[in-house]
Amino acid sequence: MALRIIVGLSGGVDSAVAALLLREAGHDVQGLFMSNWDEDEDGYCTAAADFQDARAVAADLGIPLHRVSFAGEYRERVFAGFLREYRAGRTPNPDVLCNREIKFGVCFDHARRLGADRIATGHYARIADGVTAPRLLRAVDRGKDQSYFLHAVAAKQLALTDFPLGSLAKAEVRDLARRRGLPVHDKKDSTGICFIGERPFREFLSQFLPAEPGPILDLAGTRLGTHHGLMFYTLGQRSGLEIGGVAGRAGEPWYVAAKRTGDNSLVVAQGHDHPALQSSLVTTEPAIWVAGAPPADSFHCTVKLRYRQADVPCTVEVRPDGTLDLRLDRPDRAVTPGQYAVLYRGEDCLGGAVIAGTQNPQATAGSRPAPRPGAHLPL
Repeated sequence: MALRIIVGLSGGVDSAVAALLLREAGHDVQGLFMSNWDEDEDGYCTAAADFQDARAVAADLGIPLHRVSFAGEYRERVFAGFLREYRAGRTPNPDVLCNREIKFGVCFDHARRLGADRIATGHYARIADGVTAPRLLRAVDRGKDQSYFLHAVAAKQLALTDFPLGSLAKAEVRDLARRRGLPVHDKKDSTGICFIGERPFREFLSQFLPAEPGPILDLAGTRLGTHHGLMFYTLGQRSGLEIGGVAGRAGEPWYVAAKRTGDNSLVVAQGHDHPALQSSLVTTEPAIWVAGAPPADSFHCTVKLRYRQADVPCTVEVRPDGTLDLRLDRPDRAVTPGQYAVLYRGEDCLGGAVIAGTQNPQATAGSRPAPRPGAHLPL
């Protein structure tokens, strides 16, 4: 049966091919271009050019294209939390909240008001039927899989969503676009945080948060230099420390081992694999479960602690308040508060949570912090 499916057309090749596949399947396909950031005048925002690409794709496919802005909702529901996290010394990942609150929140509702039976996007992920809720599965192309960023999307939205690219490799998508002659077949993929684009990150963040320089300390508390502000650094970072050689020390590079907001200190250690950079216990804020509830109070699975990192086997302990203790089978490097710990059993994405802290006495990273009011938005 032909359905009206509204596809989020971003102006890129992935969403264009998603629309192409659904139209060729006989559905009534319409496009929806969404902008989430007020266009600026410094040349970094690409929304205007992306909209023209989306228009060209819609014209080529012969489908209507709607346009909507959720810049106000994005600033309130995503960007405000992004700034709170950096102000607290953490390193957030706004793409998860953008998916839940904007793309599959207010934009999903807008598409339904336009008469959509279902919506679709160019995400690389798959959805399958579950016992009580849809299952969120990794994409066939593991290198492009985006289930990490989708784990917090509500089940009622997943149940009405299609990911046409979930069973395709990126090379196949490019080939389809090229053979069909889509105008964006050779367009470069976008990278990084959407509202920052290619602009210098330090320059961008300084517009919203005051820089607070402080001491750079080694693990013994010796001052080695001055940092520009904790918000500009992340755990495991090597570049930009401006320490150089330290008299009487080995010549190994220095890496960020901890960010201490109490005394505004950046703690560093020498050596890529220094023990101070390793963690075996990770604590989180309250978790979100794809199925609505955890599989058990204690279970074994794998966890992805950052999008580009490999899964780590772990034992999950669900605490009464919904927070998690993740006991890793092997220590992992530079586990970063503010990022997401996303849990998997094979192909199934179980859910995830914001990383709150780690157990790493050598880096004085601290024990389980109490969840801070407003640390992330209500689910």
